[in-house]
Amino acid sequence: MSINVMAAFWAVSLLLVLTPGADWAYAIAAGMRGRRVVIPAVVGIMSAHLAATLAVAAGVGGLVTSTPGALSLLTVAGTVYLAWMGIGMLRHPGVLVQAEAQTSTSRFQWALKGACLAGLNPKLFLFFLALLPQFTSLSAAWPVPVQIICLGLLHIAGCSLVYLAVGFGAGVLLRSRPVAARRVNQVSGVVMIVLAVALTAERLFVQ
Repeated sequence: MSINVMAAFWAVSLLLVLTPGADWAYAIAAGMRGRRVVIPAVVGIMSAHLAATLAVAAGVGGLVTSTPGALSLLTVAGTVYLAWMGIGMLRHPGVLVQAEAQTSTSRFQWALKGACLAGLNPKLFLFFLALLPQFTSLSAAWPVPVQIICLGLLHIAGCSLVYLAVGFGAGVLLRSRPVAARRVNQVSGVVMIVLAVALTAERLFVQ
């Protein structure tokens, strides 16, 4: 793969990552709960991105999108989980917690929730399926699956940096502003609920 192709992919990928969504809302929520949960939260999200990359490289992504039942099931699971998390954030916006108060169990839970949040979003697989193959070439020295994995890892690296910055930035800016922190947490909950409704409406419209 040429440097120019990788640079072009990185630019497109970064532009899409900089668009706020459910992952942003989750990173912000993690940042407001303490610095020690930001990294596990982002690792959880990125584990789902890695799984999607490997799925597309193995050809599973195409199978999922070509099977209406599988994609519908994934959409339902994703929207329910998004709505559940959003409602929880609205009901319990929470307060900032000192990093020392965090436990290994809570960090694991943040990672697991992050993986579920991103992994149950059908748009994640569609994104990788639509974007990654466009930057591969049959004439390249590397096999197409290897090219896809390399591009996926490049996306994950840029995505991780953005989400870590968002999470840590939220913690720094809102740590001394508990009222603003609650409002931002509530807004994040609303974002998740709106995305859940939008995904459901889009799926019904497509069908």
